[in-house]
Amino acid sequence: MKTILSAALVLGFCGLAGAQGEKADPVGTWKCEYEIGGQKRMSTLTIKKDGDKLAGTMSWPDQKETKLKDVKLKDGDLTFSAVRVFMENKIPIEYKLTITGDKLKGKGASEFGGQKQEFDIEGKREKKDK
Repeated sequence: MKTILSAALVLGFCGLAGAQGEKADPVGTWKCEYEIGGQKRMSTLTIKKDGDKLAGTMSWPDQKETKLKDVKLKDGDLTFSAVRVFMENKIPIEYKLTITGDKLKGKGASEFGGQKQEFDIEGKREKKDK
């Protein structure tokens, strides 16, 4: 019985290791779309590798790029925060995005005026010109 259990555990760990071999790659420039207050909005997300860490920026049509904070990739989920400046208000936004190939999808969440607001966000990686 112990042999069967040991074999099952080994196979399970091998399966996990194989699945981790297909890691999501967040590096690149992403064109993102989302909707707030019934209005479609856009942003540009740029993720780079800084040694063994991830770093990046986000920009909007009415705001130059701002540095991302706490950029992390775990199990295909990219998380980070960015500060959106809108009419002299600084709004920190927390993002959790799932990367699948050249697409990302997830949520942004912020608190403004004492109210928490969540929105869906989707994006596509820009293709590099060769």
